[in-house]
Amino acid sequence: MATDSGLVQGSSQPGYRSFQGIPYAAPPVGPLRWHDPQPAPAWSGIRQATAPGSPCLQAAAPQRLLGSEDCLYLDVTAPARAEHRPVIVWLHGGGFSTGAGSDYDPHRMVVGGDVVVVTVNYRLGVLGGFGYPGLADSGDFGLADQQAALRWVRDNAAAFGGDPDNVTLAGQSAGGMSVCSQLTSPSATGLFDKAVIQSGSCLIDYPDGLFFPGMRAGSPWTTRTAVEATGSAFATTLGCTTVECLRRRPAADLMDADLAGPGGGRFAKPAYDTPLLPLEPAAALKAGRFHRVPVLEGGNRDEHRGWAAALNGYRPVTTDDYQHLLATAFGDRAAAVAAQYPVGAYPSPAVAWATVATDRIWSCPTLAGEELLARHTSVHSYEFADENAPLEPGLAPGFPYGAYHGSELPYLFDLTTWSAALSPEQQQLSERMIQAWTRFATTGRPWPAFRDGAGGGDGDGDTDTNSDTNSGSARLFAPGAARTVDLGTEHDCGFWNTF
Repeated sequence: MATDSGLVQGSSQPGYRSFQGIPYAAPPVGPLRWHDPQPAPAWSGIRQATAPGSPCLQAAAPQRLLGSEDCLYLDVTAPARAEHRPVIVWLHGGGFSTGAGSDYDPHRMVVGGDVVVVTVNYRLGVLGGFGYPGLADSGDFGLADQQAALRWVRDNAAAFGGDPDNVTLAGQSAGGMSVCSQLTSPSATGLFDKAVIQSGSCLIDYPDGLFFPGMRAGSPWTTRTAVEATGSAFATTLGCTTVECLRRRPAADLMDADLAGPGGGRFAKPAYDTPLLPLEPAAALKAGRFHRVPVLEGGNRDEHRGWAAALNGYRPVTTDDYQHLLATAFGDRAAAVAAQYPVGAYPSPAVAWATVATDRIWSCPTLAGEELLARHTSVHSYEFADENAPLEPGLAPGFPYGAYHGSELPYLFDLTTWSAALSPEQQQLSERMIQAWTRFATTGRPWPAFRDGAGGGDGDGDTDTNSDTNSGSARLFAPGAARTVDLGTEHDCGFWNTF
């Protein structure tokens, strides 16, 4: 297969072909550390593309790093006889600190939906989000990598049977927040034609202590001024007063210094007030300053239960803890929240807290973002709600996780870090989701849009009940018959709108 840098040879499996470890940009090392991505060097002969490239450098566990600074690689998975097929570019999650494109095996989506899928690595942590006064692209190197990957897709998709004029940018969690960023980035103009945002709304923010005790109020984005101030202080801890000095330090030393002590992981938020991202995505949506492409967006019914389980596992959350968490987050409005979410209405105080956090941080901002998007483009809203979704490795059993953050992923991908066993009914749900996601990539209309009115059938045998007076209606993905759900009612968004 010919790319613009040279020939690659992948591998064939029944129904699909895969090409792994293709460089889409030059290694961002030495003088290219904290530099906008540069074109990948050409190679002679045939490059073997049968193994993924290195993940970007990240913490795999306390005191242990994984990956390499030379990490700007992508994988392409295509139907066996692909020709002019829609392309989905997948951005992984992981809090802008962990993860890799190669964690996601998309062959079920490729075969079942007849699409080409490209999974991408991008710089993480201090190597992807570092800022320093006078440094071009401060805070946005990971986002710049994503745009370089999209340019690579535009220039090379046809060689793999993809249609460069039908590209869907998709991602989950930090990947979804990345899609939000690209949706509002002027330099992403023309690089994608549709967007999928999973559990990563452009409007996500959180008050003090609600995301997790001790975590200050904020959003997934930060200002250029803030990240440059943080970068200056960080450099001082390493005895440096210039970026050149920092570029001479081993990448592992930078990672260790960033992750050490209180406030570790200082560079896990993309920056705005920058050329790549002039506005925070929430402000851009409110101003109508985003690319007018169709959007599929949604989240999981019990997003925050994984964090609640982690806190509960450290020390069981009591009723007093619940009241204290609410007081920290909401101050003199805490009593109103406690009355709306009485602890006795839930299996435990931890689940009560998770429900408050899910509605306030995830579900209602997602609905509000969809309403802003729908003023200018078509929006297709969903909620994933399998209360018996498989548990990710590392999650302690015994907690009612429900449809927790990330639990939809094994329904769309085979995950190389997680061998999830789906029941026959869950396999049917997986097939429905793959058909919906790939129908969106193909046509831009997987089911009637957010404000379509009474939509009727959508090609999959289901009947929708959307109406102009119920703009919170979302397609519900759970075992059993397909149906819709009113997100505003289910997640008490009318109550949260009073805050």
